[in-house]
Amino acid sequence: MSKAAIAVACICLLTLSGCGNTAYGLKKDGQEASHAMDNATHRVLSAGAKK
Repeated sequence: MSKAAIAVACICLLTLSGCGNTAYGLKKDGQEASHAMDNATHRVLSAGAKK
């Protein structure tokens, strides 16, 4: 393999790895935001029920 082909292969692997990390990060952020909304809703409803 030529040096150029190896360099292109490395760049492709890094790019794919970056995309995978971004997708995982977005999924994790979405899950955390969902849990935060659930917790906030529960607190608001609990506070209203205590009155």
